[in-house]
Amino acid sequence: MKSIFKKIIIKILLFESRIILKKYKPKIATVTGNVGKTSTKDAIFTVLSSIHHIRKSEKSYNSEIGLPLTIIGCENAWNDPFLWLRNIFHGLELIIFKSNYPKCLVLEIGADHPGDIESISKWLKSDIVVMTKIGDVPVHVEFFSSPEELFKEKSYLIDSLKENGTLVLLADDKKVIGLLKNIKQKCITFGITEMAAITASDITVLYDDHHLPSGMGFRLNYAGNSIPIKVDGVLGSTHIYPLLAGTGVGISMEVSLPKIIESFSDHKPPRGRMNILAGIKGSAVVDDSYNSSPDALREGLVTLANLQVSGKRIAVLGDMLELGSFSAEEHRRAGIKALQSCDILITVGPRARLMSGKAVQFDSSFEAGEYVKSIIGQGDVVFVKGSQSIRMERTVKEIMAEPHRARELLVRQEEEWLNR
Repeated sequence: MKSIFKKIIIKILLFESRIILKKYKPKIATVTGNVGKTSTKDAIFTVLSSIHHIRKSEKSYNSEIGLPLTIIGCENAWNDPFLWLRNIFHGLELIIFKSNYPKCLVLEIGADHPGDIESISKWLKSDIVVMTKIGDVPVHVEFFSSPEELFKEKSYLIDSLKENGTLVLLADDKKVIGLLKNIKQKCITFGITEMAAITASDITVLYDDHHLPSGMGFRLNYAGNSIPIKVDGVLGSTHIYPLLAGTGVGISMEVSLPKIIESFSDHKPPRGRMNILAGIKGSAVVDDSYNSSPDALREGLVTLANLQVSGKRIAVLGDMLELGSFSAEEHRRAGIKALQSCDILITVGPRARLMSGKAVQFDSSFEAGEYVKSIIGQGDVVFVKGSQSIRMERTVKEIMAEPHRARELLVRQEEEWLNR
């Protein structure tokens, strides 16, 4: 019964969404990829909110139900039928009456199953499409016959691009940049390792007075300009790429470069993505607990390995899910990289056990957190990462210096998650 009810609700909300878009005609920027979608969406929101009344997908709303929720401007009602009815009536209200609707929407588009994005591209028309990193073995590949099939599904979003629209592509991913061959619309590229219109250089890690990482700095380069940028409280390219993509979207929307750079001073990166938190006993925690995939994990481990720390490097890694037949091999490969990047490896979950027989292994993230508390010390850096259902934020909460701020600093702190 719940399944039938959900399908009916989705159809009604999608129908309302299409009417709302036709009525208000907002500019639409859509974001897809397999690494950094949410961070990129948030960076684009930061840039465009300086000049537009704008709305973005919240809490990674990128599914068949999340997309209409964003367009209509209401929250997930979960299992409450009365709240779903309220959402439907809110959509009707927007259709019937005139409203101060956003001038621009920034929508994160995901693909869990074949046909997800292809069906969306048939009715959603984008002014800007942004493609982030795809990677060799992306997350969500479990329900696709191959990584290539998943990439094909992601690329369907380009079909939604208007004739006068702009495509913003990551140049550092060969699959993504290969899409240029069939594109007639304007394209802006961004990257770190490859030639692109917008690049980052001179990337450095910043440290505090206790020699613990506190953020990073880099130079943003575009059209002969090279501007220094400082980003506090985060690490890794996972936070540089979104700012480069946000710059590309801003340029396509005719936002001046000085205005774009100024907007980044107010940018707040999403939680659980390479965020630096104060840890117990004078340590630091790199909280990457939102989700995990082979490419994102490797990038996080490279960042950990390159940190100049006075104490130990500790990696606490949970299962990577939705990898299908690639799961065992990718966990083994991750284990090899982890042992090269840290002094102590701790794993959580049955799949992560395949990483290494040298790892300290646990079945739950809470148990792992209790163990880390017993070994952590002054100057240590703890890197925590795992797929959503492994709940690695529980490990982070055990070792963060301010657990009373968990609702503010960690992912999945809503009641719906806490009660699971």
